[in-house]
Amino acid sequence: MIDLRSDTVTKPTPDMLDAMYQAEVGDDLFGEDPTVIELENKLARLFGKEAAVFCPSGTMTNQIAVKIHTQPGDQMICDKTSHIYHYETGGAAFNSGVSCRMLDGNLGRFTAEQVLANINPDAVYLPKTAMISIENTSNKGGGSIWDLEEIKKIAKVAALNNLRMHLDGARIFNALVDSPHTPKDFSKYFHTISICLSKGLGAPVGSVLIGSKDSIKQARRVRKMLGGAMRQAGYLAAAGIYALDHHMDRLKEDHIRAAAIAEIFKEKPYVTDVIHAGTNIVLITLSEDKDVNQTLADWKEKGLLAVPFGGQQIRFVTHMEFGDDQLEQLKELA
Repeated sequence: MIDLRSDTVTKPTPDMLDAMYQAEVGDDLFGEDPTVIELENKLARLFGKEAAVFCPSGTMTNQIAVKIHTQPGDQMICDKTSHIYHYETGGAAFNSGVSCRMLDGNLGRFTAEQVLANINPDAVYLPKTAMISIENTSNKGGGSIWDLEEIKKIAKVAALNNLRMHLDGARIFNALVDSPHTPKDFSKYFHTISICLSKGLGAPVGSVLIGSKDSIKQARRVRKMLGGAMRQAGYLAAAGIYALDHHMDRLKEDHIRAAAIAEIFKEKPYVTDVIHAGTNIVLITLSEDKDVNQTLADWKEKGLLAVPFGGQQIRFVTHMEFGDDQLEQLKELA
């Protein structure tokens, strides 16, 4: 079966499993798991921040960020396609009492001018605009990458209006692997950053929230409140360390294969649009006479898995378990 539903479907490699097995562990809630501490410090240093906290999921790290940057009744600015709005079960409203001001960006990327135009005036009958969330790469934008210069402009608007900046960097290493920029080039414009280890990097579980010491101290309290505190989590953290050490550079291979998938579907008469923004996600739009669910069912019967993505759109995501042999098979299956 060729599974391109997500880059979260991968399983640990034998070497990753060995690293997990060999991990030294302790009680993370007591701050005594040395492997968790190593992972947190490693990512904090990589992104030039003071501290980090290991969590079960990227949804949790995003939701913790919203909680520590806002008060109930506040408003968060984000793109209308953003994961933090679409795919986190209304968490911003439920957990933090926060509403979303959704911007109509380009493949998930909005501008500083759009942000400025959507900051609420200081009026008692309007929610207080408190934070901005940027998703890089953008999932529903077909893996689109943000321009660093635009982020600089947005950060300037945020600073002038006392807004907090959060980066949903679930696939930030996909954005960085082909870029001349370093993690620190991006991170200095954000108060908090969410990093997912279980997508393109191939770890089985886990995300890390990075920020200042004060922010992460708050984050640990919210993590506990949300039920995300863990005990001997070093076995999972070891997988994350291994992934950071061994799986970052190979992300380029996923991008190359995604580009090949995009070319395959551009030739299909039943496809009206293909979006590939340069990383590991491909979005295709089927013609109106094609039923999405039936198409997916037919592909599944042949041995190909993808996911519906709203309307006539279908998403494919390349990953470390999808190689050149499967790419050749896909040409025959699609």
